[in-house]
Amino acid sequence: MNGLTPGAPRKSLGQHFLFDRDLLRRIALAAGPIDGRTVVEIGPGPGGLTRALLEAGVGILIAVETDERFAAGLRDWPETLDGRLVVHTADAREVDEATLIMSAGGRLPAMIVANLPYNVGTPLLVRWLKSGAHSGEPWRGVMVLMFQKEVALRICAAPGDEHYGRLAVLTRSSMRPRIAMTLPPGAFRPPPKVDSAVVVLEPLAEADAFPDADGLEIVAAAAFNQRRKMLRSSLKALAATAGTTADALLSKSGIEATRRAETLTQAEFRSLALAWRQASST
Repeated sequence: MNGLTPGAPRKSLGQHFLFDRDLLRRIALAAGPIDGRTVVEIGPGPGGLTRALLEAGVGILIAVETDERFAAGLRDWPETLDGRLVVHTADAREVDEATLIMSAGGRLPAMIVANLPYNVGTPLLVRWLKSGAHSGEPWRGVMVLMFQKEVALRICAAPGDEHYGRLAVLTRSSMRPRIAMTLPPGAFRPPPKVDSAVVVLEPLAEADAFPDADGLEIVAAAAFNQRRKMLRSSLKALAATAGTTADALLSKSGIEATRRAETLTQAEFRSLALAWRQASST
């Protein structure tokens, strides 16, 4: 693609670049039209997806880039000079997104659209899922994110799936995820060793979301830490931290103690999280 910032990918930053215009446009529009929307892009690199988002009609695009080579290049784009593209040099794991969006003149909630570096994709998603989206006005709305395909399967897994675990439970506490497309290694430069997938995450209505994402994650992590064991065993240590027993937590939640974590629904995990929080506060 012409007009992009040149620069070799850095392995230390997990950089794999995508240049196919058709694929980039499909990613930009994977969640629907973005005309006039405020969008945050993480790790734009040479700017392939950045260009696709701008051409698709984004209102304000905030690009967060830790690599100064590419941040400097983006600052020379005409859209930066007219204020439609805002470039912020920082590690995305340390950004106050709400403050950044407002200072850039954006509107809440903002979309996140990103070809995430593989080495930070999951930690970033977890932070965004737990970022207080249900206290006051949420800063994030729909997310369109690229991950390793295996991670995408873990995000979107349902009870009973081999990929079902903590990440899927936490995701469904506030979002409705789906895989929009998969991409082979050959689509990228340099090619990664695995397939990639674009995940669209749409926020649940406030009434349907679970406000205690931290508690839900703690309970799910304990349950799946020994996923082949019955819940009365896998939750034993967690229950002890609340001064109770696993059998008591499960009974209060209406869940049989002989079941395993992989069979629990989102509603059952929420019941367990509530029971654990209540026991912890007494």
